[in-house]
Order: sequence, then structure tokens, then C-alpha cells
Amino acid sequence: MHADVRTTGVLCALLGLAQGFYIPGISFKSYRLGETLPLLVNKVYSDNSELQYAYAELPFVCPPTGRVRAGRFTSGASLSLNLGEVLRGDRITVSDYELLMGTDDEAHFLCSKIVDGAGIKRTRELIRDGYVAEWIVDNLPGATSFKSTDQKSKYYAAGFKIGEEVVSSPGAPPQYFLYNHVTLVIRYHRAPGNDGEQGKQVVVGFEVYPKSIGAGNRNKDGIPEDINHPQNGLELVTSSNSTISADESDGGSLAIPFTYSVYFREVAGIDWKNRWDLYFVAQDSSTNIHWFAIVNSMVIAALLSTVVAVILARTIRGDLTDDSKIKMKKLKSPSKNGERTGGLLTQLDDVEEEAGIDSDDEGIEELTGWKLVHGDVFRTPRYGELLAPLVGSGVQLLLMATGLVSLSAFGVLNPSFRGGYISVGTAFFIIAGVFSGYFSSRVYKTFGGQLWEKNVFVTASLMPGLLFSIVFILNLFVWAQASSTAIPFGTLLGLVCLWLFIQLPLVYLGGRYGYKTVGAYTHPLKANAIPRQIPVQSWGTKSFQAILLSGLVPFLVVFIELMFVFKSLWQDKSGYYYVFGFTAVVGIILTITVVEVTIVATYIQLCAENYHWWWQSFLVGGSSSVWIYAYLLWYYFTKLHITGFVSSLLFFAYGFLACAVYGLLMGTVGFLAAYTFVRRIYGAIKVD
Repeated sequence: MHADVRTTGVLCALLGLAQGFYIPGISFKSYRLGETLPLLVNKVYSDNSELQYAYAELPFVCPPTGRVRAGRFTSGASLSLNLGEVLRGDRITVSDYELLMGTDDEAHFLCSKIVDGAGIKRTRELIRDGYVAEWIVDNLPGATSFKSTDQKSKYYAAGFKIGEEVVSSPGAPPQYFLYNHVTLVIRYHRAPGNDGEQGKQVVVGFEVYPKSIGAGNRNKDGIPEDINHPQNGLELVTSSNSTISADESDGGSLAIPFTYSVYFREVAGIDWKNRWDLYFVAQDSSTNIHWFAIVNSMVIAALLSTVVAVILARTIRGDLTDDSKIKMKKLKSPSKNGERTGGLLTQLDDVEEEAGIDSDDEGIEELTGWKLVHGDVFRTPRYGELLAPLVGSGVQLLLMATGLVSLSAFGVLNPSFRGGYISVGTAFFIIAGVFSGYFSSRVYKTFGGQLWEKNVFVTASLMPGLLFSIVFILNLFVWAQASSTAIPFGTLLGLVCLWLFIQLPLVYLGGRYGYKTVGAYTHPLKANAIPRQIPVQSWGTKSFQAILLSGLVPFLVVFIELMFVFKSLWQDKSGYYYVFGFTAVVGIILTITVVEVTIVATYIQLCAENYHWWWQSFLVGGSSSVWIYAYLLWYYFTKLHITGFVSSLLFFAYGFLACAVYGLLMGTVGFLAAYTFVRRIYGAIKVD
């Protein structure tokens, strides 16, 4: 019970930090008045598709002129990206948009782009699927500005739509209008410190307001005469009275003029360090739901803690106490070969006393069936050579997840560090290979394994190899769609090099130390030569039912938080999931819940005289992944509107991989908890 009190105290202390906080960075970029701000274009993405596309490669985008921007950026040049940016589909290039700090430009002509029939068809498809463009100024994504329902607060949604689908009347074919004019609003204020004294400014906001303006009624410079109140939009058709044919070879084309306006507005209420706050305002409204999720999780964990406390404090302690009493009775009872050789009445008393002791033993055995399997509970499991690498990989994932959530909760990893989650997560995973090899080798030696180098190779290759193989196959489908989500071949080769030259040696070092230096885990009891027969199991203790039912409890702990994660990943990609403080607290409660559920399930299994707990504990710990994937399927069919075979394939495949990784992580937590529990309870009994 003291452990429960301490755990509750730690969780309560974390609640104050549950929302986490944001560290925007150490240094900032300041600009002199009139200095060029480079505008970078990245990609387009949609809530209705898993495929992203590089903005610069879209058929309607103006070709780069190659002019130098801000002294060092060449129009059309691609920026170097970190590993995380590449894997998340970023393709950042320098644009031809001219932005001079503090200088307004009411109308500026960019280019006139001739788009053929195939390009128009492709653009219409992107608009139909709701694609949103991401532009970047001073590391801030261009945002669509919204007002709250009470009109009292303002918030941002990253990105802006590239066009609009309009249905004029029921049954009429849809019309597609491309946004060929953008109004860019740059919000800034005086830079802090010495830069501010020198008259420099910092950017604190970047808003984009797109508009569709027809190609007609323009002056000689290509500027619309009615730029503020256009009468007609630019419809994607080859002529004013026809729609584009499905036949891409019809020879039709469309000239699309692009213009833009730039306005700089000085604001005083937003500091540079808080400039990302407007992107998170929408999440603040859901704070109460997050708190409800935490309370819900804590209630479940508290109930489980009570059950575990009862098992440990009453049942097992009572069993051990009764066991000691029986031994004391045996010590006080006369030996069959002792010196007492009285008459018939005395011998009858001895028989009755021994019979009484035997009946007591049988009664205790019925109550404490877990003691009956003491000679088999530490018997090496089948396929132990597979379980050991899985446990090692699970430890590796556990350390990676702990590091990521911790850095995110304290604001070190944040949206301003684009691609940071994936890059840092990859680094954590590789470094944790030392611990993966260590735990895997110790478990492997405990199971009596002799080929430790083979175990090291399997540990280092099993999970990364399976993940890489599946991702590579999926990547072929994405490549066929010309999506920026496709991982370049050079990046795939780099990942292989990271595995071969960094992770594999680290796993080897940890495995050698664990196997050669530390050695196997010690067991308090030895396995009998002949395995004990397992009695017929009841419905609730059979493997499949026990595993499935046990996974429901951890799922109930996390399903509310999963709702926000799923929404951020698939329903609201323009927003940011940045409440990792809540995630950290829920993650701690989830871990405690998995530990307690596995202990209870293992105890029930041992009481049923089933000593095959090794794999059972691993599967029980990870079984909530089955419920999470079922929830994912329900979410797909009821909440999402993903279109296209490839997008659906990516959704189901990557969802399955994520659940498998989660199951491996939590399965390891369950296995280690059950292993510790079994060693403790069997180490407390004395068996001749």
C-alpha cells in the first residue's frame, strides 16, 4: 500500500505539469526594415489522403526564375533537410515571392502559367480532395486565421486551401476554382535586446488569405482591376463554357495568372517566444477532456492497485503463513521411523495425526494452486530463442518512447523543430541498442541459450528488418503515385548504414556484456525433470480469452487520449498535437496498469496450475494493441473520409505497424513485471 501512496503522489506532482510547456529555441532571427524575408514553399497535404506532394512540383505552380533571394537563397533551390523532415514528406524550396520587412505591396504579378488538360485534371483532383498548402516564413508555417465562436479569441490552422469546390445547385456538376491570388500578412514587432535598439524586427505571425480571381479585367502588368472585390473566380476549365474532359489528350489548356499582396502589421501583444501559441489555442479548449481522461485512467489504475494489494498482502502472505504453520506441524509430529513404538492405541493416534496433516496439506493445495507448480514455473519456455530478442527490442522501444515523451513534455521537442520527433526518436532508438542487447542476452542465457552472437544478430535485425521490409514495400506504392511521402533511395540507404555501422555494434556490445560478464538471471527454484500435467482450464483462464480480456483494461486507460492523437494525425492535419504533458501522465498510468493487469493475470494462471506464463505474460502486456487497432478500424469507417486505394493501404498498414510496435513495448513491460512477480513469490517459499 505504501507503494501505491508513493505512486499517487508522483502522479499528482506531475499533474501540474500535465500540459507541458514550449521552448521555442535559444536564438531568434531579426530583420532590418527593407531586408528580404525568404518565403519557402513545402508541400500540400489533405485530411482525406495519406499522400503528400511537393508544392514546387504541382502542375499549376509558377516555374522558378533562379534569382537570388536574401543574398544566399536561390529561387527554386531545395533546402537541406534532416532525417525527420525527409521521412515526414517535407520538400522545402525557395520561392519567387518578394517580401521586404516593413514594406507593403498591394499587388504584385508573379507569373502566368499555362496548364494543359492533364494538369488541369490533376489540379481539380487535388482541390476535390481538400489539399492544403504549407508555406514557411521565418520557420513559421503560413496559417489560416480563425475566430472562436464567441469572437473573443483568435487561433491559427497551419496551411491554406489551394482551391474551392462549388456545387451551384443540387444535382449539378461541381465547379473547381483555383486560388491564384494570396494576401500575405506578416505580423512583427521590435526585436528584444540589442537588435531592437538597432531598429531590427522579429516575425511573430504569418497569415495567408487565398482568393480566386478570374483571368480577365487586368491591366497591362497583369494586375486585376478588381483585386479586392473580384466578380468572378478562376474556374479550371479550358474555355468559359465547357468543363475539362476526362481525356487528357484533348489538347486543351488554360493560362493561369498568379498575383499576390503583402502587408506588414506591427503587433504588441505577442512576444517572439510565444508566437507559436496561436497554433495551439484550439487545443486549449479540450483541456477539460484531457483532465477527464487522466481522472478516468487514475480510477482504473487505483482499482487495479487495490486488487494487486489484496493479492500480495492477503492471499499470498496468507498462503505463505499457512505453509509455515503446516511445516511447524510436521516438525512437531512424530516420524514414521522414530523411536515411538507404543501399543496399538498409540499407533492409531499417530495415524490420525498424520491423516490430519495430509488433509491440511490438501486443503492448502486447493487454495494455493500456484505452489503446486513450483517445480515447473521456471521451466524454459518453448521458442525462448524468439522471446529473448523480442524482450530486448521492447526495452529498446521503451527507452526511446520515454526519452521522446520526456523531451516533448518539457518543450525541448516542439513544432518549431521540424522533423525533430523522428530525428531524435531515431537517435534514441539506435543508442538504446546497447540496452536491447544487454537484456536480450541475459534472458537468452537464462533460457539456456549457447549461441549468444546469433541472438545478438536476431535482436538487432528482427524488428528493424521487419519494419524496413514492410515500409520498403509500401514505399513502392507511394513512389508510383509520385508523392513526396515516398522515402528517397538515398535515405533508405542511409537508414541501412545507421543500422549496420552503429546500431548493430551497439547491440553487440550490450549483448556481450550481458551474456559474458553479468550472466543469466538466477531462479529461486529448479525445474523438475518431468513436466507436470496441466489440468483442464476454465473458460476465463484459457489463453485466448485471458489475453483478449486483459487487454481491455489498458485500452480503457488510453482510449480518450487516443481520440486526440487520431484527430491530429488524420482529421486535423493543420493542427498540432502538443499536449505531451498529458501524454506523459497517461503513459505513466498506462505502464502501471499494464504491470498490474499482467501480475493479476499471471497469478490467476498459476493458481489454475498453468505454468506456461512466459509467453502468456508477454501477450497479456501487449494485448491492448488489439483493441487499439480495432478502435482504429472503427475510426476509419465512422470518422474519416480517406479516398484512394493507396491512401487506405497506407492507413491500415502503418496503423498495424504502430500497434505492433506498441504491443511489443507493452508486452515487454508485462513480461518484466510478471518475471519479477514470479521470482519474488517463489523465492519466499521453502521447498525440499
